[in-house]
Amino acid sequence: MATAGAAAGGGLSYARGETEPALLEATIGANLAATAAAHPDRDALIDLPTRRRWTYAELLHDVRRLAAGLLLAGIAAGDRVGIWAPNCAEWVLTQYATAEIGAVLVSINPAYRSHELVYALRQSGVAMVVSAPSFKTSDYVALLDEAAPDCPDLREMVFIGSPRWQELTGTPVESSALAQVATTLHHLDPVNIQYTSGTTGYPKAATLSHHSILNNGYLVGELLGYTHLDRICLPVPFYHCFGMVMGNLAATSHGAAIVIPAAGFDPAATLRAVQQEACTSLYGVPTMFIAELGLSDFTDYDLSSLRTGIMAGSPCPAEVMRRVIEDMNMAGVSICYGMTETAPVSTQTRTDDSPARRVETVGRVGPHLEIKISDRVSGQAVPRGQAGEFCTRGYSVMTGYWNDPTTTAEAIDADGWMHTGDLAVMDDDGYVRITGRIKDMVIRGGENIYPREIEEFLHTHPDIVDAQVVGVPDATYGEELVAVVRLRDGAPPLTVEGLREFCTGRLAHFKVPRYLRVVDEFPMTVTGKVRKDEMRRQAAAYLAEGRS
Repeated sequence: MATAGAAAGGGLSYARGETEPALLEATIGANLAATAAAHPDRDALIDLPTRRRWTYAELLHDVRRLAAGLLLAGIAAGDRVGIWAPNCAEWVLTQYATAEIGAVLVSINPAYRSHELVYALRQSGVAMVVSAPSFKTSDYVALLDEAAPDCPDLREMVFIGSPRWQELTGTPVESSALAQVATTLHHLDPVNIQYTSGTTGYPKAATLSHHSILNNGYLVGELLGYTHLDRICLPVPFYHCFGMVMGNLAATSHGAAIVIPAAGFDPAATLRAVQQEACTSLYGVPTMFIAELGLSDFTDYDLSSLRTGIMAGSPCPAEVMRRVIEDMNMAGVSICYGMTETAPVSTQTRTDDSPARRVETVGRVGPHLEIKISDRVSGQAVPRGQAGEFCTRGYSVMTGYWNDPTTTAEAIDADGWMHTGDLAVMDDDGYVRITGRIKDMVIRGGENIYPREIEEFLHTHPDIVDAQVVGVPDATYGEELVAVVRLRDGAPPLTVEGLREFCTGRLAHFKVPRYLRVVDEFPMTVTGKVRKDEMRRQAAAYLAEGRS
């Protein structure tokens, strides 16, 4: 078996993953059928808010009933079917039913409003959308009624729980019809479109195949040691790869159980689910784990069944990692890194990696993948320890951006390398640190400044809980640095003078933030990532008002 270290060449920032286990050469539908045959009576799906549960035999049966209903509704292989709903069993059924007939599932962010919704439906040519009637303050029925006239390909809107939904999910299974469709499908066919949360312009429609997402879920699960005995608690959103690939597909490719604690993230509901269902694995971004650990009755929950899980989306503070391992019993918790366009995971820590590895790095290359840290001009791998752009190549890379060959060519080069736009450093053992985004780089008076370095330093301030650094326009230097921080409860007021004093002598003068904003919360995406574009706008507006 080749390892990341063994595959490295000449001290360059290049690594190739293990070649075992073998890649799955199957469609998602075929893989689910194989799992159901092997584990028909084991729990497959548990939807705790509605107190419903499915064994694998029952899940396969209901998936095929919905698949048959979609066929009767005129949905054919290659047609796009949108799913617009929070986490629920119906989301999972739709995910697997569309894959069963070769339709392309278009994952729609539950937070979208009319403008974003119309763009996603039009751009991908959605023929049918399966939708919740509402979620939180959003009236999905009204929003879809408003959007429909601007979406010429949209033939039908089906609302979960409606008579039409009951009709589709109650369709008798025509095994011969489904079998005939299956013979026309290939594992390299597209099966999912995910819209990236673009910071400029419209979101991009990353198109993923059965091969890419099934194997990514499977191999992530392999590195976590998943078997049919595992039970995975998923408070992360299904519309994102974190939920539907690293969660659902990791589970169904191993015969493990999917446990839905709530429609949206609820820390108490999450820990109740772990306790009630004896979950062995728990997923989340660091802010989710922080919320769970911060519950006043945290110690009342029995989390002894946990052994592993995934933390992804943003760096994990060392103290949070320590508490997740010690207080949540997650000794095997793994850090994953990737992007929507790569299905999503490219690197992952292993369950026996030290806590330091899991805090300071995003792991090493995954099986059957290649990664390199490249010089942005030459495209060649830079020496180990030197910063460059993180690039990846292999089965996980998207087929392209839907109907956008120009943008696809900008992201995937002629040699098949996906250029992530992330700055990274690889150490001698093949472990990778993400040091920032190329677009987040601040150029102050000709100096290239990487905010991540300053953010990590600000985390050492005893009163700062979290810190983000952004650049704002400056007439003299081109850009200046703004530190946006959250303080611990009960901390004394922090002034910009006090912050500069803390930094002086410990950071180069040009890295010391000129401005300071103290906030209660950061603007975040639904998946828990900080929206730095919005933070930059807020900081610029704040300074324009004459405050510092």
